[in-house]
Amino acid sequence: MKTTVVILAAGLGTRMRSKQAKVLHRAGGLSLVEHVVQAASAVTARDRIVVVTGHQADTVETLLEPMGVRFARQVQQKGTGHAVMCAREPLHEADPKQDGLLMVLYGDTPLLSAATLKQLRAAQTSSDAAATLITTTLDDPTGYGRVILDQQGNVSAIVEHKDATPEQLQVRVINSGIYCFRAKLLWKYITEIHPNAASGELYLTDIAEILNRHGQRVQPLHVADSSELLGINTRIELAEADRILRARKTRELMLSGVTIERPETVAIDAQVRVGADTVIEPFVRLLGNTAVGEDCRIGQGAILESAALGDRIVIAPYTMVADSRIDPGAQVGPFARIRMQAQVGPEARIGNFVELKKTRLGAGAKSQHLAYLGDSEIGERVNIGAGTITCNYDGEKKHATKIGAGAFIGSNSTLVAPVEIGQDSYVAAGSVITEAVPSHALALGRSRQVNKPGWNKNRKPKTAKKS
Repeated sequence: MKTTVVILAAGLGTRMRSKQAKVLHRAGGLSLVEHVVQAASAVTARDRIVVVTGHQADTVETLLEPMGVRFARQVQQKGTGHAVMCAREPLHEADPKQDGLLMVLYGDTPLLSAATLKQLRAAQTSSDAAATLITTTLDDPTGYGRVILDQQGNVSAIVEHKDATPEQLQVRVINSGIYCFRAKLLWKYITEIHPNAASGELYLTDIAEILNRHGQRVQPLHVADSSELLGINTRIELAEADRILRARKTRELMLSGVTIERPETVAIDAQVRVGADTVIEPFVRLLGNTAVGEDCRIGQGAILESAALGDRIVIAPYTMVADSRIDPGAQVGPFARIRMQAQVGPEARIGNFVELKKTRLGAGAKSQHLAYLGDSEIGERVNIGAGTITCNYDGEKKHATKIGAGAFIGSNSTLVAPVEIGQDSYVAAGSVITEAVPSHALALGRSRQVNKPGWNKNRKPKTAKKS
């Protein structure tokens, strides 16, 4: 059977104490709802996933639109049953015959795994039940709806904590709210959900009793790891979800052949990729769409965000690389900063306190100390002396600097863009270069040194300091 999925993501989440909709908060490098969409993608195509939005709907939809999902609006939040009803039209577009399965998920459950959703789909497909409900057991189920089972082990009712009898409160099996329905049966009976007497909302939890009343069966699927079903309601739970997601990621990488020296100290986002035999030192942060090749070493405290690293690269401690590429065999840092589409070529060397911004550094080139290289094209084997800067900004717009292969730039040189330095040329230390330098030339852009003998002796005597 084909599966369609509806993800409920319309709520604000008042207990988060935030101006931002709850599903937009991030854990493990992605928003909560992005994690759920990724898990759902394991059981169906993206165009068969409908996300129900409400609070900050435009922002949520803009975030998820590149993932290829569909959307439905719940303008007024009238409960989970109402939210599913709001999704009926786009769900019908995804599954016109409505003869498949319909899975209901929540946008604030980032720990739900693809494996569990596959298990849920398999359980529903292999049975004659009208629906399958994921359940779990908690030591302290306070606040959760209780799942009441009949003598055959099927779900007879779901009772909210506040409505439960003392006997029902002793039940530790709780409702996750995650279902897999036979779509035709859900749409046939969902209109029988009536507004709750106290809140006036339509609760999807009522569907179990309604299906039972019509002779249909709802079966439980018990998940032993209750953390998978953790819904995020507070910042404390958000931090716990982030910790679990990052622990999963470090475990995944270590099992794939990556050495992580202190896994409890690093922060690695869910979508990061790292090659075998790479070593990650303590307190490293690998963020965004970062990809690291094989046989690399990422030094302590380094931060890589959406960076692309080839093989055999050394990132020394406390280096930052963002939205940039490092080619195989290069060495960068310590305390270097590479940003904004910079590229460090093969076997190149970037040393301490060197910054590259929108700069391409050629193969084997070196800038080992204290330099700023912005908006530059630097050829192969160029040597950049300590203290060199490219003056790329004139107060209104940026200009480019081009340095040919094999050039030597002396220490404390100032290259005023736009300017071109020819290949195999020399720029003397301390020069200010404002004009093009031909290939193989020596450029000196500094004033002549003048010595004045005896100058200090002829100065006015200094006033003696008072005792």
